[in-house]
Amino acid sequence: MADEIDYGNLMHNAMRSLIQDVLADVKINGLPGEHHFFITFDTNHAEVEMAPWLKERYPTEITVVMQHWYDDLEVRDDGFSVTLNFGDTPEHLVIPYEAILTFVDPSVEFGLRFESSEEEDSNDEPAVFSSEDDDIKKANTETGQIVSLDSFRK
Repeated sequence: MADEIDYGNLMHNAMRSLIQDVLADVKINGLPGEHHFFITFDTNHAEVEMAPWLKERYPTEITVVMQHWYDDLEVRDDGFSVTLNFGDTPEHLVIPYEAILTFVDPSVEFGLRFESSEEEDSNDEPAVFSSEDDDIKKANTETGQIVSLDSFRK
């Protein structure tokens, strides 16, 4: 039996479950209104599947945008898969929830950030990709409220 309740891990699991619920609803009903997602994920995660040219171009992390065009959205208990357009090239991605670093819906100023105690500080900006030029501009100008779990960690 553990000496302490691991609230940080419990919160991460709840946040991943929230993402799963949101994506499952989007699969059934589509994106309502102005809702859209910026999803940053760790491209080094063992279960991430992406085109080799994308992995080569973004060896640590990438931010993808789900907005006007996406296809083949499948939602599972361990992650999701989706086809997105990268410069007029559709690419299928498999993204486990554990690989997600941030999930933001700027239309309602909502965001989640998954941080680990081992996370290194970095000045690198994550890449933002979308088939819509306006999405890239929004990614650089709109920010959502990010929920951070650092204050709950020892």
